[in-house]
Amino acid sequence: MEIRQQRSTAAQVREAAEEFIRLFHRENPEAGDPRPRLAAVREELATSGTYRHTPEELVHGARVAWRNSNRCIGRLYWNSLRVRDRRELFAADEVAEECFAHLREATNGGRVRPTITVFAPDTPDRPGPLIWSEQLVRYAGYGDHHSVTVGDARNAPLTEALLRLGWAGGPGTPFDLLPLVVQGADDKPRWFDTPADAVLEVPIRHPEDAGWADWGLRWHAVPAISNMCLEIGGIHYPAAPFNGWYMGTEIGARNLADTDRYNLLPAVARRLGLDTSTDRTLWKDRALVELNRAVLDSFDRAGVTIADHHTESRRFLTHLEREEHKGRAVGADWAWIVPPISGSATPVFHRTYDDRQSATAYVHHSGARERAEGRDLV
Repeated sequence: MEIRQQRSTAAQVREAAEEFIRLFHRENPEAGDPRPRLAAVREELATSGTYRHTPEELVHGARVAWRNSNRCIGRLYWNSLRVRDRRELFAADEVAEECFAHLREATNGGRVRPTITVFAPDTPDRPGPLIWSEQLVRYAGYGDHHSVTVGDARNAPLTEALLRLGWAGGPGTPFDLLPLVVQGADDKPRWFDTPADAVLEVPIRHPEDAGWADWGLRWHAVPAISNMCLEIGGIHYPAAPFNGWYMGTEIGARNLADTDRYNLLPAVARRLGLDTSTDRTLWKDRALVELNRAVLDSFDRAGVTIADHHTESRRFLTHLEREEHKGRAVGADWAWIVPPISGSATPVFHRTYDDRQSATAYVHHSGARERAEGRDLV
């Protein structure tokens, strides 16, 4: 994902604003002639250095940003994104409360709804709030990257920083919920305990091997990205957590399988009785498939929305066809669009893509990774 600087010149903001207003009116003919709106935006920019999107512009901009997300395979339903307008909120406690409300609404009893909550934007006079946490739901990792014994190794630096800041820690399971770290517009970052009722978790079981239940595996239902900036027409919304639903491989082939995350493939292989003495037995491949089967079956049994990589690949090509039919170019990053398992067995593998960048997008601003790791938190 492109990393952009947080500051834009007045000319850049005006150019982006005019481009977006024209796009909005072109794709929403009922909005009428764009010239009066363009004149109003230019006047507002000249007076204050910024401008305010109408509610309709905000909704369309957030949806277009999803449409433009080069690393997202699940863009077919971009126009169904639910937009929660919370632009009046600057304070950390208010932002945190609305983030937890976002999780409850997006979870929707397991029928996960694509949702975004947009908080106050950056302005020349005041920055918007920031969410340091990479996602609204993260599991603790106790230890450091080289010696994590319990939990998610990716979150070990943030866990350590929170413990130094006064968080008491969880019960010590591999799936302790981390607090949410939020920085208000005029404040230092603060942490907020994640309410248990805001997070739906799915126990991970194997469809044939009941013994997997003894491992206590689980994963949360809603993948809500929270440390990216929503940029619409030159306006930056630094706190705008958004979610779709999971594709099974995100959990089974990455979160639970990566060696720098939960590294479960050796344990799965032992459970299956596989020969792990050499890579040529393909024990990793066989364990990976069974772990992904377990994730999909578990979510299905729990009645929680999840996609498989074969279906989502076909949906992405449908998205391409629809967009091209409407005369819109679709950017995509091949390395992210192709699933992490069975890539060549999916139709998205056998073509190339243009990794084009768009002005209306979700982007990482410089420093986002450092904040997600809790650097300078104490």
